[in-house]
Amino acid sequence: MLTLNLPNKITLFRIFMVPLLIVFLISPSKLSCILAAMVFALAAATDWLDGHLARVTNQVTILGKLLDPIADKLLVLSALVPLVELDRVAAWIVVVILGREFAVSGLRMIASSQGIHIAAGQLGKYKMFAEILAIFTLILDFVPLFNFIGQTGILVAMGLSVISGVGYFAQFWGQVDPDKILWV
Repeated sequence: MLTLNLPNKITLFRIFMVPLLIVFLISPSKLSCILAAMVFALAAATDWLDGHLARVTNQVTILGKLLDPIADKLLVLSALVPLVELDRVAAWIVVVILGREFAVSGLRMIASSQGIHIAAGQLGKYKMFAEILAIFTLILDFVPLFNFIGQTGILVAMGLSVISGVGYFAQFWGQVDPDKILWV
């Protein structure tokens, strides 16, 4: 039987908050936007909390290393897609961010198949912070200042996505044996 430690339970909590976020986000009222922002903020806070607890209590697990990036991607992308529909963020920006996430995940899987772990870099952490700030303010974009912060933040997040993605590719090619990758 699989038992979950507290950090992994917190990560799962973040995943289970995604449907609630979407329900509030697609509802057409200011109250729903405020509730969506609160759910998003709480879920985003768990991203820091689960990792912090895992490190300080020495409870870092393989399951946690797998679930945490999945939870992050689900949270961010589940907010960005409805924000495109609500015309609060340009679709091409979301496509760039989404493409980077798929590319980096693919690289990490290939590296993992060779026993190599490509850890999240500092730029990736800045990217995640910019995404969280941008999404939070875009959810509450009925406040004019928040709209400006959100639009600026999402451009910064996209730029950091591209730059950190290039960093992952460089790290990947520096560590992975190209002869062991199956090219079709």
